[in-house]
Amino acid sequence: MSNSQSGSALAAGRWFVPCRSWPALRGLACLGSGVAFFLMVALMLSGAVAAQDAATAAASDDAQAAKPDEAAKPDQPAAKPEESAAKPEDAAKPEPAAEGTAKPEPAAGDSDSPETAADGTRAGHSYHGEAFNEGPRQRAYLMDGMPQINFPITTNAPEAARFFEQGVGQLHGFWYFEAERSFRQAAALDPECAMTYWGMAMANTNNEKRAKSFIAEAVKRKGQAGEREKMYIDALDAYYRAGNDKKKERAEAYVKALEDILLKFPEDNEAKAFLALQIWMNRNAGIPINSNLALDALLEQVFQVQPMHPAHHYRIHLWDYPRPEKALASSAVCGQTSPGIAHMWHMPGHIYSRLKRYDDACWQQEASARVDHAHMMRDRVLPDQIHNFAHNNEWLIRNLNFVGRVGDAVDLAKNMTELPRHPKYNMLSGRGSSNYGRQRLFETLSRYELWEQMIQLCHSPYLEPTDDPKEQVNRWRHLGRAYFRQGDLVGGQQVLAELRPWLEERRGQREQAVAAARDKARTESLDQAALDKVAAEAREKAQAEGLDEARIEQAVTAAREQATEEQLKPHQKKIDKAGEDAGRPLDNDLRLAERAVWELEGLEKLAAGDAKAALELLNKAGGVEPMFLALVQSQAGELDEALKAAEKQVKSHPKEVHPLACQVDLLWRAGKQEQAQQAMGRLREMSASIDMNSPVFQRLEPVAAALGCTGDWRIEQVVAADTGQRPSLDDLGPFRWQPSAAPEWTLKDSRGETVSSKQFAGRPVVVIFYLGFGCLHCVEQLHAFAPKMSEFEQQGIGLVGIGSDDLAGLQKSLEEYGRDKMPIPLMADPELHVFKQFRVFDDFENQPLHATFLIDGEGRIRWQDVSYEPFMDVDFVLKESRRLLDQDKLASSPAGG
Repeated sequence: MSNSQSGSALAAGRWFVPCRSWPALRGLACLGSGVAFFLMVALMLSGAVAAQDAATAAASDDAQAAKPDEAAKPDQPAAKPEESAAKPEDAAKPEPAAEGTAKPEPAAGDSDSPETAADGTRAGHSYHGEAFNEGPRQRAYLMDGMPQINFPITTNAPEAARFFEQGVGQLHGFWYFEAERSFRQAAALDPECAMTYWGMAMANTNNEKRAKSFIAEAVKRKGQAGEREKMYIDALDAYYRAGNDKKKERAEAYVKALEDILLKFPEDNEAKAFLALQIWMNRNAGIPINSNLALDALLEQVFQVQPMHPAHHYRIHLWDYPRPEKALASSAVCGQTSPGIAHMWHMPGHIYSRLKRYDDACWQQEASARVDHAHMMRDRVLPDQIHNFAHNNEWLIRNLNFVGRVGDAVDLAKNMTELPRHPKYNMLSGRGSSNYGRQRLFETLSRYELWEQMIQLCHSPYLEPTDDPKEQVNRWRHLGRAYFRQGDLVGGQQVLAELRPWLEERRGQREQAVAAARDKARTESLDQAALDKVAAEAREKAQAEGLDEARIEQAVTAAREQATEEQLKPHQKKIDKAGEDAGRPLDNDLRLAERAVWELEGLEKLAAGDAKAALELLNKAGGVEPMFLALVQSQAGELDEALKAAEKQVKSHPKEVHPLACQVDLLWRAGKQEQAQQAMGRLREMSASIDMNSPVFQRLEPVAAALGCTGDWRIEQVVAADTGQRPSLDDLGPFRWQPSAAPEWTLKDSRGETVSSKQFAGRPVVVIFYLGFGCLHCVEQLHAFAPKMSEFEQQGIGLVGIGSDDLAGLQKSLEEYGRDKMPIPLMADPELHVFKQFRVFDDFENQPLHATFLIDGEGRIRWQDVSYEPFMDVDFVLKESRRLLDQDKLASSPAGG
């Protein structure tokens, strides 16, 4: 049997057969299908009974499983697999690479285990096949703040039912990663429960390949399920078997299948919730919602049975765009239905944002951010592995800008740029925290005229130079803007001196690319044989006419050129298109750079007192803050037009404090004191959250004084009565993400000497967890890092390896690697205590995983990769380590926070 095709008994057994039984099972797998089969089943069943008894004893119905902060300390015995902490840092990874081999997890001290299992499973890879390589591989625990769900299933393990219902609640919050973890935990407690695999499939709605694998496992086990459960399984199985090329047909059939469940089991409240969700999601298959009110009525049936059901999430989506006010009641309770799920706090922010209630939107999105931060710090998760985390925080920053919470917006944007980068989750070129945080940081600093801070941060890891052309031009533009706007002409001109040559170089590159593409297209369009024939005929004719050699060559050249031109005429459009296509990749970079130059040249003109020339260049550049443009327009003698432009901007951005504050300033400068005071009165009505330290608001002190307001002119906000019972934000979690403390450890090295993590105190270190001398992929990783050790040391960063070998196996590791070629000190962790403390362990299959960590001098985990495969990009680890550690140097400076 292969991993992906193993029968249900074998697949089930692997959830809980003790680790030491695996060598025997692998040997039996090589025997014939007769006696071996029955021996294998007997082994698995005996292991199943023992493990089930242990699981039942360890996890009673009245107590939650151990949380991460309850994990074993370094000087205590490591937790058993069923007691170890959960964390979702092993997010979806690509399929395993074909090259390299690995060994299965050995029994403690067994350093002679083969590199792979008899069925080909490599070390760190799941025994169940590719689908189980990805996703969470550490055990779940019963979390606080999960919604109340009533979804009975057929199981002989009451604790499995509790984890299953936790998973269903997490599905409703689109917290797919943790939902899959809960379903995996339920499957570990009851491997024959079909609905746990249905849940895993539901948790992979965005990964059809994995979803198909999971629902196939559910189908194998549905014989033991009840009728209602079978209907759920068959509905989802039919949906995925229909294939993605039949989106509309399968979507319609799935809705009908859910309706059939309700017709047969009308009391099934979860079926109503999932039906409502599917009807809404069917828009993606080209099926419009015929009646929002009818769908809302279906959701209302859910709430009549359970007023605090998490389906309030779906009502918000339903009314988000067409009529957001219809979802205000759900917005008041959505987060409260599932206080431990960040996305459920985020969703009401949609409604409040649409209704221009930005303070309320900020509260919701801040609540979401805090819950995410608390979870990530508690369970040691890389931030961007969390669904919608970056989206929530960048939206929060936009809303903070709208209400004038400038300091908080800068603080959170900086925190987003500080977060660990990872090729799979968060890179500057993607849609993660690095990109969003950088854009919002530029936006906030520029909008609120924090020029000195902009300059400082542009010369720091927060807004550092980059090889990405778009981002580098954006940085030049903002940096030059900051210099010119604060009156530093020399600094601004230095930026122009860098930007202009870069622009010319790009223009030259484009011209070369266009010319090369056109030449290639011309050559491919020509019939050389025909041209040679024309040339030969021209030569014969010229010779027959008695022309001298020079005139013969002229005649031949002229004939060839004329024939070439005639051949190319029908292909001219293709040739032109080839040139355009070759130039297109550089066109956007050129446009961005040209506009950046025009803006900076405009600001240079403005500094020289030529407002008219400045206005022309700024309009040409585009992307200039509209209220600043109105100010320049007024300075250029176009006061009436400037005031009209400012009024238009205020009206198109209602309830936003920045445009209104700038309008107050513009009116006051124009001598229109009465209008300025009226606008100031409107600003004060929404001023509760304004950060008075921003120059934008400090300029308004004379206007406030004219109104009789001295000092703090803000008006305290009255919380709306329709926002529900809100908890304290501080109780939900911290405003900023901070790295978690790394576990302490003590191990033996290859010489048998004791080494402790305390020996690295005050110095950052990269820790590589590898799977012993038999794992060739680990050998490749260590050999990749070893030559770079001096580069790490030059940056003050140590390297250490922790392996699953015992001391004898560690000696073999050094022999395999070459003792003189392995400068990285290697430690032995045969009992896997440290592996488990760092959660580099698959609790479901009782085997260690690959991992790489960066731990700073204060003992905090700054970066990590935990996976079924080792992380091989050494240069990335070195570069990212430098970036993260350099942030610490700015911690005490004003710009660095």
